[in-house]
Amino acid sequence: MKVSLLGVGLLALTSTLGFAQAAPAAPQVQRHAASINQRRDNQQMRIAQGVRTGQINARKGAKLERREVRIGRTEHRMRAASGGRLTRPQRVRLNHKLNRTSRAIYRARHNRMKQ
Repeated sequence: MKVSLLGVGLLALTSTLGFAQAAPAAPQVQRHAASINQRRDNQQMRIAQGVRTGQINARKGAKLERREVRIGRTEHRMRAASGGRLTRPQRVRLNHKLNRTSRAIYRARHNRMKQ
């Protein structure tokens, strides 16, 4: 009885591992593109929310939006230059620009609290 239960357990474990390995992995390119686009969308929502709540005045909000537009244009040019995909150095450069813009949004939304 113990041998048959052990055998069934071992069979179940090996079949589960086999199925887990058979699942196809998501392409790297799509994951990176989605993360950059998602970051841009999140940042635009943060700017809009800051303007709506009065944390960011309209002029500063417009300036931050222009930064986002420039990042979008840069991404478009990079993709056009490399056949529709972003290379690793291009992704690093875009993320650096997004990080700087994110810090600017944070500072713009919190600058009144420090007074």
